[in-house]
Amino acid sequence: MRSGSISRSSAETQIDVQVNLDGTGQYTMNTGVGFFDHMLDQLARHSLIDMTITAKGDTHIDDHHTVEDTGIALGQALAQALGDKKGIRRYGSCLLPMDDALVRCALDLSGRPFLVWKMDLPTQKIGSFDSELVREFFQALSTHAGITLHIEALDGINSHHLAEAAFKSVAQALRAAVEIDPRMAGALPSTKGML
Repeated sequence: MRSGSISRSSAETQIDVQVNLDGTGQYTMNTGVGFFDHMLDQLARHSLIDMTITAKGDTHIDDHHTVEDTGIALGQALAQALGDKKGIRRYGSCLLPMDDALVRCALDLSGRPFLVWKMDLPTQKIGSFDSELVREFFQALSTHAGITLHIEALDGINSHHLAEAAFKSVAQALRAAVEIDPRMAGALPSTKGML
């Protein structure tokens, strides 16, 4: 079983993350940030990666530290679960429609973190959630999982739909990228000999 477990503690947050890349998309999320939990549910369900995430953060200040630190810990857990990356497909992409929103994601589990973010969320808040934190989460995830991650909104007028489409498109792309390719016979998907 390809799994990862990370506990991250700071003066601002306490985060615990468990992932199983070979799961069925089972999830338990408890970050204290309702909209964020809903987005993490989508990430797990549509990637088929089992995830358990608990976070206690300084949400009396705002949600920033909790969201960013969860992205850091989840990225580290994914990197741990991927191990040497032998046999994986490595690449994934998805063009995902959700009502008015259309979001494209392409990613590479390259070990070279880079985020290209081409999404304008039209409102500053989604309920009580700061819209800018969607990008902060994906920046942290990309950096700490070592993912080259491109996310682009091609259409959309509703911030909730756009954010959710982003999480679902990343989930679908992750699902493809972490999958074991039976034709790879355990080889590393790189001509450099390392990822």
